[in-house]
Amino acid sequence: MSTEKPVVTQAMINAYDEYTHLTLDRRGFMEKLTRLAGSAGAAAAIAPLLAANKASAEVVSADDNRLEAKDVTFAGSKGEMKGYLVRPKDAAGKLGGVIVIHENRGLNPHIRDIARRMALEGFVVLAPDFLSPLGGTPEDEDKARDMFTNLDPALTADNAEASLTYLAKLDGSNGKVGAVGFCWGGGLVNRFATISPELKAGVAYYGAQPPASAVPDIKAALLLHYAGLDDRINAGIDAYRKELQAGGKTFEIFVYDGVNHAFNNDTSAARYDKKAADLAWGRTVEFLKKYLS
Repeated sequence: MSTEKPVVTQAMINAYDEYTHLTLDRRGFMEKLTRLAGSAGAAAAIAPLLAANKASAEVVSADDNRLEAKDVTFAGSKGEMKGYLVRPKDAAGKLGGVIVIHENRGLNPHIRDIARRMALEGFVVLAPDFLSPLGGTPEDEDKARDMFTNLDPALTADNAEASLTYLAKLDGSNGKVGAVGFCWGGGLVNRFATISPELKAGVAYYGAQPPASAVPDIKAALLLHYAGLDDRINAGIDAYRKELQAGGKTFEIFVYDGVNHAFNNDTSAARYDKKAADLAWGRTVEFLKKYLS
């Protein structure tokens, strides 16, 4: 029996991106992966390396005694929103608020862990479940991904604003709120910044850019992280930069060479890049502290 580690190629990663973000369905993805891997057995071994592994989602324990963490409900734009609220225990003074916006898998264990990591940096953190209007994030991540096609974009943006309002008014919050989002969430951060006069700072990890016509409405300072190998998302960088510059907006753009879309997600062995993730995280925390203190 072979014990060699399966080889994951860029073409396989691209196929997974096509499956999770574009038009390829699960069956089509596995057929394509089988062709790229050379056999069904090899494809079966490689698929888990591309997908997120829930077992490795927890870096900060859910019961970490440095934190207060709980599931919450709050008023959305139309109906109730669910979320995960985390704050440091015994904080000295009021803290800035950070909305953590999930990928197109919903409010899963990895995003809850990201919320706890951010709270340990000295923020009050809310990770809303933007699938709340459809009943909330299901256990099945493929089902969750499919649900995103049924979300109303305008309602979603309004629910981001409702999340900001809720977080800004919490006891222990200083009223200044920023947002950090990943993948789908990064795109929402960009869109949210075009409609919210109250958002102080937005950090988008490999997020789709907003329409050029909406960029003049941005008030928040922006920090934009992109993966060097992410051709799909990166196609919009130059036009976005041009519009931000033309509007005199406050922004920073970083492109991390040689890494893939979702490089921050440490539950995906094939796409995670620790060096880029650590560098981007440090920049993110510094940026949020600057604008939310």
